[in-house]
Amino acid sequence: MAAAKGGVAMELGKMSVEQLKAIKEQTDLEVNLLQDSLNNIRSATSRLESASSALHDLSLRPQGHPMLVPLTASLYVPGALDDSDKVLVDVGTGYFIEKTMAEGKDYCQRKINLLKSNFDQLIEVASKKKCIADEAGAILQAKLKQLSPTS
Repeated sequence: MAAAKGGVAMELGKMSVEQLKAIKEQTDLEVNLLQDSLNNIRSATSRLESASSALHDLSLRPQGHPMLVPLTASLYVPGALDDSDKVLVDVGTGYFIEKTMAEGKDYCQRKINLLKSNFDQLIEVASKKKCIADEAGAILQAKLKQLSPTS
């Protein structure tokens, strides 16, 4: 890693001020996009953990238990639990699949594990990009300092 980092610094040291500015801007943009992706993954993981918890709570309720059923994000209607072993799982773009409670919990857990794996990979990429941006910024500052007339 240190050898690779040194190689990047050598490459950056050979670049012109304009090239360094472009590299710095590009890597800063990439870091911001990666941060947005990390936030989206964090949000999706939180929603899936909430869904998994809701499935667990639902499995503990007896048949015929009164409850509020969400029709939209802000509209709920009264209903009763018919069969707590069958659930509808939203698999995206408006598609739902009927699964057993165990399959629904397993689906949520697999998605959570996938998102956590992607999160860890993105953190590595973001930290490498951040190091490159910081290195380019430091070299750019040094070159600008050399070019500026001393008073």
